[in-house]
Amino acid sequence: MHKLIYLALLLLQCWTHIVMAQNIDKLVIAHRGASGYLPEHTLEAKVLAFAQGADFIEQDVVMTQDDQLVIFHDLTLQRTTDVATRFPGRAREDGSYYVIDFALAELRLLQVSEGFRLVNGVPVANYYGRFPVMTSSFGIHTLQQELELIQGMNHSTGKNVGIYPELKSPWFHHQHNKDIASAVLQVLKSYGYSNREAPIFLQSFDYAELVRVHDELMPALGMDLRLVQLIADNSWLETYALNQDGNWQPYDYSWMHTPEGLQTLTRIVDGIGPGLDMLVEPASQAGALELKPLLRDAHAAGLQVHAYTFRSDPGQLPAYAASFAQLLDIFCFTVGIDGVFTDFPDQVVEFLESRN
Repeated sequence: MHKLIYLALLLLQCWTHIVMAQNIDKLVIAHRGASGYLPEHTLEAKVLAFAQGADFIEQDVVMTQDDQLVIFHDLTLQRTTDVATRFPGRAREDGSYYVIDFALAELRLLQVSEGFRLVNGVPVANYYGRFPVMTSSFGIHTLQQELELIQGMNHSTGKNVGIYPELKSPWFHHQHNKDIASAVLQVLKSYGYSNREAPIFLQSFDYAELVRVHDELMPALGMDLRLVQLIADNSWLETYALNQDGNWQPYDYSWMHTPEGLQTLTRIVDGIGPGLDMLVEPASQAGALELKPLLRDAHAAGLQVHAYTFRSDPGQLPAYAASFAQLLDIFCFTVGIDGVFTDFPDQVVEFLESRN
């Protein structure tokens, strides 16, 4: 395993006092691992997130051509791997290389990198100051590998760090005749994640699939996991759904922003995952915050609110926050969220420790 894993394990001792002191009322959720420091969704990023005191570590799950479950954020490969040079000619007509078009053995040949975009043919990091693009050696791994890693670290340290898997675009997988929800649930059950006491939240942007998970798949498997409905901006075209004519159309999340819609969600889920701009008006100014009603209404319905994504990179702070600590203070103690999705788990843990 990569040398950085061993280095990160050494950090565990340094973070013990922070883990013991952090505010248990606010969950620290490592967004794709400690992705502010190491390439997202690599095993190394997950070990560092564990060492930094995260309460939960996120896993985006995508299915391969040969029905394996891999941890990868995008449906496509080109933003964080060398797929274009490793497998030229394998792109679809839209120019993208899809995970679902590759077998696991092929994906294991790819080098995983910090996210980048091409500028005049040269890879340029999406976030300046993070791990250098296309350096060192990182790879793609399976859901099973990550669960074994986290459970192994829990065993060796006496901790109980949870997992936060996302069913990535079930609608897309259904279009390719693949049932990612059923496959993920079977793996989770085999590793002991089967009831509400287990350290897990299962999330998805796909409401129809969460209904299916709740009403059909989990009962059939004897499972009862805590579920979270992720909420996207409609303009992102994050999810598609079948209409009455049998055609796929972009999903409309508007109903989830109403008290009635949130009450409907309570039958299925335990919480929601909104973006920061869904809770605070982006045009707000320092000292003059305009809070949106979503969190208030969600709490009134009995739902937890785990907000995404808190980043301390240059240029990522909204105008109403002068520092990352102030941003956290606003959302944790003025807005009142219950969980923080962050690329920088250590900074959130340190902030919460200071507030204790």
